[in-house]
Amino acid sequence: MKDLLEKNNLLKPLRVGEIVEGKIIGKARSAVFLDLGPMGTGIIYGKEFQEAREEIKNSKIGSTLFAKIIDLENEEGYIELSLSQASDELTWEKLKQQKDKDETLKVRILGTNKGGLLAEVFGIPAFLPVSQLLPEHYPRVEKGDVSKIIGELQKFVGKEMEVKVLDLDSKQGKLILSEKAKKDGRIKEILKNYKVGDVVKGEITGITDFGAFMKFPAESSATEALAEVEKKESSSTQTYKGQELEITCPEFIEGLIHISELDWQLIENPANVVKVGEKVKAKIISISDNKVSLSLKALKKDPWKDIEKEYKKGDVIEGKVTKFYHYGVFVQITPKIQGLCHISEFGTKTKMEEALKISEKYKFQILSINSVEHRISLKLVD
Repeated sequence: MKDLLEKNNLLKPLRVGEIVEGKIIGKARSAVFLDLGPMGTGIIYGKEFQEAREEIKNSKIGSTLFAKIIDLENEEGYIELSLSQASDELTWEKLKQQKDKDETLKVRILGTNKGGLLAEVFGIPAFLPVSQLLPEHYPRVEKGDVSKIIGELQKFVGKEMEVKVLDLDSKQGKLILSEKAKKDGRIKEILKNYKVGDVVKGEITGITDFGAFMKFPAESSATEALAEVEKKESSSTQTYKGQELEITCPEFIEGLIHISELDWQLIENPANVVKVGEKVKAKIISISDNKVSLSLKALKKDPWKDIEKEYKKGDVIEGKVTKFYHYGVFVQITPKIQGLCHISEFGTKTKMEEALKISEKYKFQILSINSVEHRISLKLVD
């Protein structure tokens, strides 16, 4: 607080809006008087007194208070002050300093909404978005069901969390917190051990409608160590290369396997491909902003690799209708390959749905084929 006053430089002429420090020299029924030194005497009364009543009640003659100037000279010649406004301003300044210093603070979760968790920091309402939760706290809800998300988030109400200030705006009263930011530095260091193209072994930790989460050891050596420990389930600790390792000791990084990276075929439900707790191998396809993207299909044989040897433009093939979209219909040609019959071949979505039925087989002609882009364009044969 004194740092803030030094910035304002008390030797300069007083201005409305400045924060000043004063000693209580007198109390009245609905007013308190502060000695501001050579600047004169300040007074807190009226609405400002009522808003700060509890704090004033607990202060004694001689106590020091910080207050904000709201009038340089009122009708009685006093400098009119606000304790509550000063408190808010100093609190926002303290929050800004904590953000600048990248400090961690503890907050108690007070409530939830569909977007995240609600808390307070120094009496200021704060919001912790779902996207800023640690991976292990992220609500893994299939199909993004809002009621289920809120149900998962309710588990944190009443609990303390360690967070950092992500963003703040005192004018708008906006205070955004981040739980995962406290580990960003550590994650950044860990990810230096990995590069795009690395293959990692891990465990599926959660499934959503857009993909699956997978955790893997923070260091490549931990993979070997964990494997050794898992061989002997009867003991909670084992010796590996002369060191005693607890089963839970390795750090883990969590990455996302997007639904499009689960398999070469189109996936409707990720739960049909992987299960929570399943051990899998995945390839790192992206590392960006402390986020890791993984792929299972990159380790599987690409069914498109030799497709142009088997099929060519003009061929008439039989395919099964799998799904309608506003832009066309997908047709299964092989168990792993689907082509698209564009909406323009029918005119409207209604005509397309009248001409075809899901799961039925029809004759289609190949209009174009591109194995590199994994695309086959089709036309319905009358």
